Amino acid sequence: MRDARTITGDYFFTEAPRWHNGELWFSDMHGHAVYRTTLSGDATMVAEVSHDRPSGLGWLPDGRLLVVAMETQKLLRLEPDGRLVEHADLSQVARGSVNDMIVAADGTAYVGDMGMRLFAGPGERPPGQTIRVTPEGEVSCAADDLLAPNGHILTDDGHTLIVAESAASRITAFDVLGDGALANRRVFAELTPVSGATQAPPDGICLDAEGAVWAAEIIGERLLRVRDGGEVADAIEFDGAVAVACVLGGDDRRTLLACVAASFHHDVVAAERTSRIEAFAVPVPGAGRP
Repeated sequence: MRDARTITGDYFFTEAPRWHNGELWFSDMHGHAVYRTTLSGDATMVAEVSHDRPSGLGWLPDGRLLVVAMETQKLLRLEPDGRLVEHADLSQVARGSVNDMIVAADGTAYVGDMGMRLFAGPGERPPGQTIRVTPEGEVSCAADDLLAPNGHILTDDGHTLIVAESAASRITAFDVLGDGALANRRVFAELTPVSGATQAPPDGICLDAEGAVWAAEIIGERLLRVRDGGEVADAIEFDGAVAVACVLGGDDRRTLLACVAASFHHDVVAAERTSRIEAFAVPVPGAGRP
């Protein structure tokens, strides 16, 4: 593994990293809290989500934070006085655990519905969907028949949405229409499993200025930089640890910040604080959201 430095640690399962206002924001899914930290590791709890597991993060145009509450299938909003309130109830359309999310410049949120309850044990895996939530909290299905839609990306112009389909070992792209609807579904990249594995599930993803996607591939214990069409342009491999999600941050957005954990099995990581944020220098800066 190339040179890395640990920014901050002692978490259960870090997820949904976002670079915002000069700091890294992230969820500790099994620690039931949202944090922000400087690159020097000065971390602060932003919100406690004691009743649920937080995942995807994003911001409304007025600066208020949105937080996905996975099992209650809610989108929460952090008010200036520190209260977490309901922004939208996704349960009217969600089939399973809601997970990662991206929020557009106008406040429209796109939330991944995994199609099944992630923490309920083995069972059927029906198709998931990307749920669209308007800034006013209106909920609808934006794209159906996605296989465990996980990380979401929006390009700088807001015209393309990219989704990691974890259960399909692929990254999928859509056009974003003027009303926020999604159209023209297409494969951005198919991921090849490492030797001995049957799947290469992408989890959290981010975009760089050359249009390549950095994807955390959890079974392969690696970060992959893949181009449109599937060419692997770069890779960072972990030894005995899982890369969960990533974002390009820092003042020049050339610091690849990765959420790392001991495992992706929730019963393992929920028992011990083994998760951390690691940083890598990369030559191509970040683009788009997150």
